[in-house]
Amino acid sequence: MAIKVAAVQMCSGVDPDKNAASMARLVRDAAGQGAIYVQTPEMTGAIQKDRKGLMAILRDEQNDVIVKAASELAGELKIHLHVGSTAIALDDGKIANRGFLFGPSGEKICSYDKIHMFDVDLDNGESWRESSVYRPGAEARVVDLPFAKLGFAICYDVRFPALFRAEAVAGVQILTVPAAFTRQTGEAHWEILLRARAIENGAFLIAAAQAGQHEDGRETFGHSMIIDPWGKILASAGGTGEAVVLAELDLAAVKAARDKVPNLKNARDFTLDVLPVLAKGGVTV
Repeated sequence: MAIKVAAVQMCSGVDPDKNAASMARLVRDAAGQGAIYVQTPEMTGAIQKDRKGLMAILRDEQNDVIVKAASELAGELKIHLHVGSTAIALDDGKIANRGFLFGPSGEKICSYDKIHMFDVDLDNGESWRESSVYRPGAEARVVDLPFAKLGFAICYDVRFPALFRAEAVAGVQILTVPAAFTRQTGEAHWEILLRARAIENGAFLIAAAQAGQHEDGRETFGHSMIIDPWGKILASAGGTGEAVVLAELDLAAVKAARDKVPNLKNARDFTLDVLPVLAKGGVTV
């Protein structure tokens, strides 16, 4: 079964209403080209690093601008629309970095909260502490759609291969990594991480990204990609600005890749033995 899918690349600003309008325009473009599944990037609703500014625009899920717009779009266009994520206000004062999947009737099929928080110190003084603002998720999520079994992840999750392996073992055919990668980490690792997750799990991978210089001063890497189970890049975007990338996925390629290299079946349980440091001249048996 071949299906057409799309990754929408954005450069979200600080205003959710403007971002919702950009999302709608790009999603309509993708659907107009035949995509039945469309994915938007992480933080579709707003890229805003100022905490006070972010708190001022936050809404709960029922009242969020992006959630409402995406539900209406999916129903209007009769597609599966995957909002990579948007910031959602929680009852405890924290925020969820939450992705959503809407079906062709506009119904919410499921949501996913980003599990791994981007707490890092990079070169040139670039530092991030997502855990100070966001509440991490605790549940991986897989959904069985009419055309494929889909697994969820968001951005920094891509560095944790056990998440993707668990989804692949559960039968996932399409992995997803909507993201807002920094330029520094993107230049070093974006493509190789995405291709590795696709190859080692024998699955398609779709990664819609934020791209360019944002209103809050942040710069993201872009290069949205669609990758096949053998690691081939089927479609990709540039490093700045909006884009719509599309590809046709033949789901038979998942079985073919897993039959050629059946590492999901060949995996074995093992123990880990950490040996002590021996004195000079010691012998390990």
